[in-house]
Amino acid sequence: MEIKVEIKEKAFMKDQKSVQVLDDIHLTFNSGDFITVIGPSGCGKSTLLKIIAGLDVDYEGSVVIGSNEVKKPSIDKGFIFQEHRLFPWLTVEQNIAANLPLKKPELREQVNQLINIVRLNGFEKAYPKELSGGMSQRVAIARALLREPKVLLLDEPFGALDAFTRQHLQDVLIDIWLETKTTMILVTHDVDESVYLGTKVVVMKSKPGKVGHVIPIELPFPRQRTDQTFQEVRNHVLKHFEQLDQYSAVEG
Repeated sequence: MEIKVEIKEKAFMKDQKSVQVLDDIHLTFNSGDFITVIGPSGCGKSTLLKIIAGLDVDYEGSVVIGSNEVKKPSIDKGFIFQEHRLFPWLTVEQNIAANLPLKKPELREQVNQLINIVRLNGFEKAYPKELSGGMSQRVAIARALLREPKVLLLDEPFGALDAFTRQHLQDVLIDIWLETKTTMILVTHDVDESVYLGTKVVVMKSKPGKVGHVIPIELPFPRQRTDQTFQEVRNHVLKHFEQLDQYSAVEG
């Protein structure tokens, strides 16, 4: 299942003026890819993600997943926000099931499997107020995966977490990706995170948002941040990121 993104232009109205956010975006992803997208603030990363999800259709261009053009949100595109957005009156297992009947044996088994995958065993009956931020994000990821999306879109899902929890959840996400083979596209400001997770890194520049580079990451999993090869790849990506960020500042 190929994902093809062609965005000629995306603009917003600000102070009665049209501000171009994205320009001339051409991206193709393959089934099972783990794509990470980095770039300076304001380069349109989150807007790009919302367009792929069908949450924003006011642009010139098209997004095609498989043989279907994206015209609106649907269950084949899961979306994880920076805030977990759980229902506070529902338990962990109820939040994962959401509007689906937990009493059905098949669904109960699926929910239990996902609770195991996201490492929340023993917290099935807990409410969101009893969970840490990292645990809440795992519930949100499990909820999205229960719908068996073709692609899971993640908008800086670990941005508000402390460094230790962030790294732990990166490992959890890699385990989920390796087990489910779900295509993932994750937006981040963190170069280390982009290299640690991604099979490809999309480096964007701003004013307006464009794709500067698409860098394949050919490191095996599990990855070690302290390995020399990892550091070399990380520095390579960082060099491109800094060059484009400086270019964007000059252009701006």
